[in-house]
Amino acid sequence: MTVHFRQALLASALLGGALFGAIRPAQADVTVGAILPLTGVSATIGEDMRRGIELAVEQVNAHGGVNGQKLAVMIEDSAGSPVTALDAVRKLTQVNNVPLVAGEFSSSVTIPVGQYLVKNQRVHINITSSSTDMRNVGKYSYSVIGLADLATRFSAKDVYGMGYRKVAFVAPNGAYGQSMFDQFNKDFQALGGKVVAKMLYTGGQSSYRRELSQLSRVKPDAYVYTTYGQDAVVLNRESYELGLNKMPWYGMYLTMSTANTPAEYIEGRVGMEVAGTGDQGQGYIDRFKQRYGTAPQSAYSSYAYDSITLAAAAINKAGSTDPAALQAAMQSIAPHFDGVTGPLNLGTDNQRQTQPYKKVKIVNGIQELR
Repeated sequence: MTVHFRQALLASALLGGALFGAIRPAQADVTVGAILPLTGVSATIGEDMRRGIELAVEQVNAHGGVNGQKLAVMIEDSAGSPVTALDAVRKLTQVNNVPLVAGEFSSSVTIPVGQYLVKNQRVHINITSSSTDMRNVGKYSYSVIGLADLATRFSAKDVYGMGYRKVAFVAPNGAYGQSMFDQFNKDFQALGGKVVAKMLYTGGQSSYRRELSQLSRVKPDAYVYTTYGQDAVVLNRESYELGLNKMPWYGMYLTMSTANTPAEYIEGRVGMEVAGTGDQGQGYIDRFKQRYGTAPQSAYSSYAYDSITLAAAAINKAGSTDPAALQAAMQSIAPHFDGVTGPLNLGTDNQRQTQPYKKVKIVNGIQELR
């Protein structure tokens, strides 16, 4: 599925009241690409990210576009599949000839997409994937979100600070889950805690009851988990049905880990979440609410927004969409770029060195600060 985003009427964009259908699909003067999970188990978050991109395009074009031309983002649906995402990135680069692609969502999909782009010397912007393997994708790949080592350091300190010393760890068995486990285990041990059991599950199963039952036998002080999509729904439901919710559950990226889950299964769960906005972010939240009549459903829409405003800034700096010129511009602009999520503060590996997080809990089915 391909969607072209373009500002149709400057007045309607400035008012923030235009409906999506009123923004006419059209080929803009400058087009970049994005790959998002618009269908499949992560579609809710994918739609939130799509809206962030749409707002970024409107904002860029309301302020003169890029090099005096209108900006558009051609979005392809990954359906959460590496195979589908690779087909999409080939289309974007070989058929549509875009100089830059942002996306995807999960590390197992983002990494091969980024590797393909780097191999073909096209700029890649990672929006949400936090596996530390992102550092090995290559010099054309940039992350607007902090990687797992930043997230686990925050989480380990938070969990330890709540008094838990023996925890069981649950995550998907892949680049993302393995990275999160390795980093959390290291950070938690450094504080004096211990991961007494781990469950790196194979995704897509209809039940994890047996694995959860085995995990409960070690009698941890708390369960630390990170998951997404339909697996999250199954794990949350079955842990509730098995009575494991009588012990504390701590979700790393709690929004993702509890998405689409009935409130009764996740009531009282605590965790951490990426902060959706930095010091300059409130204006973004206000525009989002005005545009869509609701607040963002996740923090990830703002990171999608920053990926496109960063791309626009780099194109302006380069003065063209020539891939080599764009890469040189990214090297100059990206490390010091200040977006709605705060200063990126990228290191020499093009990865974020600092990342704002927040401590959250679920009360009456709603996530709030704790």
